[in-house]
Amino acid sequence: MTEPAISVAALPWLTGIWTGLQTARAAERLAHGLLISGARGVGKRLLAEQLAHSLLCPQRDRVGIPCGVCADCHLLAAGTHPDLKRLGADSTTKSNTITIDTIRAFTEHESLTPSRAPRKIVLIDPADHLNTAAANALLKTLEEPAGRTILCLIGENSGQLPATIRSRCQHIKVPIPAESVALAWLRSHTKQHDQTLRLRLAHGAPLRALTEFTDELLEQRRLRLLGFLAIAAKTRDPIAEAATWNTQGAAQMLDWLAGWLCDLLRLMVVQNPPRLNNPDHLNDFAALARHISPAASHRLLRRILEANTQLEANINPLLILESLAIDWAQINTGQRKF
Repeated sequence: MTEPAISVAALPWLTGIWTGLQTARAAERLAHGLLISGARGVGKRLLAEQLAHSLLCPQRDRVGIPCGVCADCHLLAAGTHPDLKRLGADSTTKSNTITIDTIRAFTEHESLTPSRAPRKIVLIDPADHLNTAAANALLKTLEEPAGRTILCLIGENSGQLPATIRSRCQHIKVPIPAESVALAWLRSHTKQHDQTLRLRLAHGAPLRALTEFTDELLEQRRLRLLGFLAIAAKTRDPIAEAATWNTQGAAQMLDWLAGWLCDLLRLMVVQNPPRLNNPDHLNDFAALARHISPAASHRLLRRILEANTQLEANINPLLILESLAIDWAQINTGQRKF
């Protein structure tokens, strides 16, 4: 997801992180390796981008926000600043990985000495898509940084990076903000209805709630949820419903399916849980929770989570969704222990 063009100063949950980074910069204590991680839609890329602009702008304000009008800022806006380099995934590979060729081309042919600014900034995104060989090639640069170069690694799953990489970076974790903070921010930026629902579906990530959960997507989610409930009621064939899930997109459906199973499991424990992913369907899930086996539901949830890995391994998404739909139907008939 591309995060919207909002100033980091407008995101209250980033204020403390930004202040800490600027304090370190002013004291010349900014690490040469930064690892910025966080869930999709919390602003980690915006933070990294604006930090790079701040470091390269000679006229930033007292809190580090770049001026936007100097020659360096004009080069940054045009994407031509010689001291900002971006390394990303190879779009020609199905796995969407950052390959060793990309890292070698940078480390062997790119000068790490700044051209016009005090520092050279390298943004590596998504860093958790570095394959093993690429990570090993990057390690030498992290161990022996040249000049005043800052390597900034950005990703959602920092645990996928080798420990040798993580140990050589200052790890900056961008948190999910408190729901009250996120809702207040959303209400100041949009007049959309159902903001609590949108935020819950975005797993608490405000930027994702703002940009991703449109009225059209909410309607698609409503229809897919009706199909999910219809399978349980034996009024919808699971194979036919899986075909509509596949049209929606396997990654999106796995996210929704996991949320629906989590809500069911919460309702099996307590009648009024403090939090649901789908509060607008409380009654539907409460009715289901009364007659479904918790153990079977846990096993299905585990299968849904494992399916994300299968999807990344390029297993046919329709086959994955058909299998899950059949398992969901059989939970509700007691035919199968899986």
